[in-house]
Amino acid sequence: VQLQAYGGGLVQAGGSLSLSCASSGRTSSGQTFPTYAMAWFRRAPGKERDFVAAVSWYDGRTYYTDSVKGRFTISRDNARNTIYLRMNSLKPEDTAVYFCALQRRKYSSGSYILGDEYDDWGQGTLVTVSS
Repeated sequence: VQLQAYGGGLVQAGGSLSLSCASSGRTSSGQTFPTYAMAWFRRAPGKERDFVAAVSWYDGRTYYTDSVKGRFTISRDNARNTIYLRMNSLKPEDTAVYFCALQRRKYSSGSYILGDEYDDWGQGTLVTVSS
């Protein structure tokens, strides 16, 4: 499934930025797959990829890593196969390449935070927060 992320850029600390990620809903060969969940991950310079937020496709439940709770909001538009990430009160430590990801099914762990349990990934969009 092809994922296309948009919205990265440069913003001052305390500012806001919104990201979006659209899923094609089908593979390059034309096969369609259901969406179980979608998420945002990020990789800061010199660090590992980390979970940021996820949304369940069926009931809309949302999940966040502690460092972004109260500042970031993930949402979904099922009809458009799109997720959004509204980022407020941005901090320099939020600087990273942000990736969207898609789960096609529920994995045995039931977790949304494990990158290995996502089936498809977008190309990433850079968010830079200046101090």
